[in-house]
Amino acid sequence: MNDWYDAEQRAERSQQLSESQRWEEALSEIEAALEINPENPSWLAYRGFLLDNLDRLEEAIEAYESALAFEPDDVELLVALGIDLTRAQRHSRASAVFERVALLDPTCEAAYCHRILNYSELGDHDRAEEMFYLAQQLHEDCPDCFFHMGVSRAARGDYERAVFCWTRTLEIEPTYPGVKQYLARACRRRGDLQRAREFYVRELREDPGNTELLVEMGELAIASGDLPDAVNRFRQVLELEPDHVGAASALADVLVRTGDAQAALSMLLVLAEAEPVSPHLHKRLGEAYLALAQYEQARKHLESAVEHDPNNESALLLLGTCLLHLGRPDKAADAFTRMLAIDAHSPYTHHNLAVCCFLSDKYEPGLEHCLRALELKPDYALVVYKAAVACVELGRWTQARDLITRGLELDADDQALQQLSKRLWRLRCRHVLKKLIRLLRA
Repeated sequence: MNDWYDAEQRAERSQQLSESQRWEEALSEIEAALEINPENPSWLAYRGFLLDNLDRLEEAIEAYESALAFEPDDVELLVALGIDLTRAQRHSRASAVFERVALLDPTCEAAYCHRILNYSELGDHDRAEEMFYLAQQLHEDCPDCFFHMGVSRAARGDYERAVFCWTRTLEIEPTYPGVKQYLARACRRRGDLQRAREFYVRELREDPGNTELLVEMGELAIASGDLPDAVNRFRQVLELEPDHVGAASALADVLVRTGDAQAALSMLLVLAEAEPVSPHLHKRLGEAYLALAQYEQARKHLESAVEHDPNNESALLLLGTCLLHLGRPDKAADAFTRMLAIDAHSPYTHHNLAVCCFLSDKYEPGLEHCLRALELKPDYALVVYKAAVACVELGRWTQARDLITRGLELDADDQALQQLSKRLWRLRCRHVLKKLIRLLRA
């Protein structure tokens, strides 16, 4: 008799502690009560509630299932279990639980509301939409329904209707957690970067420590071309979570782009110590060393990146550029030729190959690459100039003149082309004179 009384006292004490949000102590008390009476479904269910508040999701699921073993038709218990199964991404099982709720109580709106999300995650969007309209008949202003329907619409790429659903969620419940972040993502997908930023800022005011949100704001700043803001966002993440690899990696990339290659390199070297050096990290280390004109170090890392990922065009481009700086145009040409095998229609790759040819005094193939680049990109003024110079070296004066005229039509203020145009007749005379001298010597 004393044991049973003690169990009741402990259960009551657990309730009092939970009212003060002293979850750990409350859990300890209810578990002591369950040791005495392990078959009390109310206490088992209450234990699940406490575990939920402690974010011990899997244990909460087990607690609810234990309670349901004694009361299998308890709708509130089933709803609590279904919600936790959804949070645990066990969507098939969660759907089955909510289907049972609908059988037991067809007027329970939660039975339909949460199935919208579960069916959406399972890819069954038709059933998700069916659940939405059934839920609307019971409660037309349910913010969860509109939020989950927005998730379903976004999963199908229908961002316009997703935005409508999430906007309706905010109208019903202005403090609905996370919905502004979803709206920001949808606006980004639609290309409305300014509106996306506004939603991110509003969400950040309500959840200033959300590192995932700050990372997305950094990515948005990069897409908007606001690199200083991106640097600030990623640094905020690292202040809150110093071991956040994604933010450190993104910050290093932005620092390279802003010209602070030394700071980027320092950060990348710390990352290299903290994790196995991946091909992507090799590539970024190579890029940082390249920006610092430490070409031999850059070459080693870029060759490692290409070795592990032979079709990585950006790594091949960096490697080719590095080899040009090292005075190895033939090796650089190998890297650019591999790029051309991946994308034969890149005018920039043809231009790079032309540079390699010219540095090796191979003007004929270099000119061919220039002309191919101009076929692919007719307004490529830099290539027009280099093609004209190649024609001069090959003694093709008419073609050189035509290219100079073409280049000046693209940019009448191009000083290099203007100078070449003025010098063309002198170069031609010098070429003829050299030819005559060779004939006289013969």
